[in-house]
Amino acid sequence: MSSMVASDGDVQRTHEIAEAAKRASRMIAPLDEARRNAALEAMARALETASAELMQANAEDCRAGADELSSSTMARLKLDAAKLAAMVEQVRSVASLPDPLGRRLDAVELDEGLKLEKISVPLGVLAVIFEARPDAVTQIAALALKSGNAVMLKPGKEVERTAVALVRVLRAALVEVGLPEDAVSVVLGRERVKELLGMHALVDMVIPRGSKALVEFVQANTRIPVLGHAEGVCHVYVDRVVDEALALRVIEDAKTDYPAACNAVETVLVHGEIAAGFIPKLVAQLQKRGVAVHGDDAVRALVQGIERVADWHTEYGDLAVSVGVVASMDAAMEHIHAHGSSHTESILTEDTAAAERFLREVDAAGVFHNASTRFADGFRYGFGAEVGISTSKFHARGPVGLDGLTTYKYLLRGRGQMAGEYRGANARVFTHRRETR
Repeated sequence: MSSMVASDGDVQRTHEIAEAAKRASRMIAPLDEARRNAALEAMARALETASAELMQANAEDCRAGADELSSSTMARLKLDAAKLAAMVEQVRSVASLPDPLGRRLDAVELDEGLKLEKISVPLGVLAVIFEARPDAVTQIAALALKSGNAVMLKPGKEVERTAVALVRVLRAALVEVGLPEDAVSVVLGRERVKELLGMHALVDMVIPRGSKALVEFVQANTRIPVLGHAEGVCHVYVDRVVDEALALRVIEDAKTDYPAACNAVETVLVHGEIAAGFIPKLVAQLQKRGVAVHGDDAVRALVQGIERVADWHTEYGDLAVSVGVVASMDAAMEHIHAHGSSHTESILTEDTAAAERFLREVDAAGVFHNASTRFADGFRYGFGAEVGISTSKFHARGPVGLDGLTTYKYLLRGRGQMAGEYRGANARVFTHRRETR
């Protein structure tokens, strides 16, 4: 463990791991796709072989957190056979994706014999800070390797044993196929966060996955670009022209399929014209599934015993939801923009014009029509997996897969041309002829 882990009070060790990750990133970046895919398959096989070791490490984490962690956190933390199988599947699905590197994004002839290309390349070293999610280790490691990046993982205390065991398995798989094990490493302890955030010369992107407090702390304390979202306050708006059966199914899925996920619905807004008939049905169905419903005054007037909504900004992350009545779709959109987190918003309606307007005008990373917010996920989008969901408008937005872990560079091929030849009375003239891809 000492070769890959920096623990509390070991600033120098963290710096050494970051330097090793930077060296590894420069070795992985030029590898062809076949080598990277072979490494991913080795990682998948190694995870399958090490299932007993991984389950044991996770059981220790679960025992340690049993009296301290919330039910939603425990749900994210627990590793079972089904979750491990899904983790293995995600690694293999990433291997099957098209190569994100070396793609020609643009090509321009500046002059005869002087050609410019724009191609996709890795970012370099990713520092990922996450809480309570064993699957984050394999998702991020797989996407990092496929996109030619190295990754440093900083797990929360509650998942440290599982993360260390997973990283040990992945590093052994890299060595097996002749790649640098330092492409995947782990650092432990709260002090490591500040250290990582200060390493702007070695780390190229920080990806926080966890609480709003964690993400906001990272964003406020680093010069390194940050990719992430502070919270997932997702809405479903039920329009006045709606298939009630469809709406009830979709809302139930959006809340109960995995309530701890950031793409679970936290607020349901219902058009006032249908509120009296629809809301009692909705509340009854959600309560039947164990969901605690919080309502505004209009909802509480329709259904007795409902608690008042304390804060429309709430991300419950559990079997709880806020329900409100709005006078129009305009009012719903105003509410979403005032209280949402630009994560994922959905409209349920049979009015195509209303749906298209909602899709155009709502400002969020994902905007859906007649679909559960739970579809906001890299695996479901066909990305193989995701490193996280970004609510930023810079670089990447929504579920971030391989493309979000690449940048680009320009390649210029010439025949000895000089910049001075393009100035003066007899200057050469740029052709700027764009080539088709």
